[in-house]
Amino acid sequence: MLLHNLRTLSALFIMLFSTALFAAERHYTVTAPDGVRIAVQESGNPEGLPILFIHGLLGSHLNWEKQLNDPQLQRFRLITFDLRGHGLSDKPQQALAYSDGKRWAEDLKAVIDQSHARNPLLVGWSLGGAVMTNYLAAFGDHQISGAIYVDGVVELTPALIPAHDNVYRDMISEDLKTHLDGERAFLQLCFYQQPDRVTFKRLLANAAMAGWPMQRAVMSMTIPLAQGLKHVRVPLLFIYGEHDALINPAASLNRVKQINPAIQTRIYHHSGHTPFIEESARFNRDLAAFAAAL
Repeated sequence: MLLHNLRTLSALFIMLFSTALFAAERHYTVTAPDGVRIAVQESGNPEGLPILFIHGLLGSHLNWEKQLNDPQLQRFRLITFDLRGHGLSDKPQQALAYSDGKRWAEDLKAVIDQSHARNPLLVGWSLGGAVMTNYLAAFGDHQISGAIYVDGVVELTPALIPAHDNVYRDMISEDLKTHLDGERAFLQLCFYQQPDRVTFKRLLANAAMAGWPMQRAVMSMTIPLAQGLKHVRVPLLFIYGEHDALINPAASLNRVKQINPAIQTRIYHHSGHTPFIEESARFNRDLAAFAAAL
């Protein structure tokens, strides 16, 4: 009986210890080569394969809430960060801080290096895809195990980016009301299935935190697509929502396939620009399976 009780207590202790370990969160900053401080957040299993999430325009680490709270992903080391000009990271005033794509790539490298994330899987949404392409062009793929592009920006061309001239004009307006209305219109375009009211309000406040200089300069961001994707040897997966109103999925996939035919692709038929929110259960299963295969 005593032995049984000791085993029971031991098992309970291990379970509680593991739960506390996996639930622990870390918040810290890393510094990019140009001095910009990047806010980083961690959760999950610190000994698991690192999955490094990169949000999109007007977002932050809050975009990944459905991934960070999914039990099946807790066995991985989950790392998020706020891009320059967003969330809790620094917001430089100079246009060059945002138009030079290599600056964003250096931010990502700083997160990988200073977090000591060994061979992470990169998951980049929208603008985050452009960040990953710049990273691959500048630093290659030897420090990562794979990359998932989620409705990723491939190139900033009219063929790939549908025109929403009024929305983008309002987003950079000097008039505060017009600016905020533009932010709301942009956020609504992100969804085919609109989120609940509380989530939408949180993401709208999230968008309002984004720096105006960043929003004015980011549409001229350099993206060396061929240099970034042509010689990649690690697995690449491109996921798009079929009803994406901000990026042309078919044209984007055709463009990347021209450069690297080995790229894997998936279409989510009930999503717009945010399949990781709109079809989060499927996305999390796909993400867990892709990560486990690495």
